[in-house]
Amino acid sequence: MSVFRLLGGEIISIYRQSLLTIGTGQARYLYVSTPHRRAAVPEGEQAEETAAGDEAAEEDTATPKPPVDDPKDRTRVVPVETSIRYLASEAYRQTYQDDPVWKQYRRNHKGLYPPKLTRKTCIRKGRISTGNPCPICRDEYLVLDHNNIDLLKQFISPQTGEVLSYRVTGLCQKKHTQLLVAVERAMDRGLLTFDVPFREYDYSEYYPAKGTNSSK
Repeated sequence: MSVFRLLGGEIISIYRQSLLTIGTGQARYLYVSTPHRRAAVPEGEQAEETAAGDEAAEEDTATPKPPVDDPKDRTRVVPVETSIRYLASEAYRQTYQDDPVWKQYRRNHKGLYPPKLTRKTCIRKGRISTGNPCPICRDEYLVLDHNNIDLLKQFISPQTGEVLSYRVTGLCQKKHTQLLVAVERAMDRGLLTFDVPFREYDYSEYYPAKGTNSSK
């Protein structure tokens, strides 16, 4: 068995040497392992390959890679002025057309009937944590603020003047709370008009009739 092993080792070494003599360039080192290839390459070529590899590594480290926009990242703070300009832009019109931002939204839920409450929040640790975020969380340029009147009006019923329920709009509980706060602040500052309910009073209960004694 030892004789066959020696013969096999000699045959393999002869085969490798024959590969070194066939072809030119890097093709002749195709089936040669890395240590044998380094030994077969002249010192000048080794130095050139090492220098080329170092230059490529320096170029990779010197040129900064452009940041990749993560659609689920919500750590960036969008100013309310940018949101106001976005509502008047052509991109917003192509996305939502003339409908409110919640019009085409559909909730994902198990069973036939949706749960009474929407999810607590769509964003956790600065990222969207669900596959179907609410109408405000899915678009980072929709900022709930008392100055963003055009956005707040979309969540107010034109018949009653009250804020629409989250069952209608599909907002998560956190964004619905922010919506209520923004609407109240806008009303306090006079940015949103609202109707005061009409009340009728029976003034005879406050002012006595003529000819009667007021002391009674």
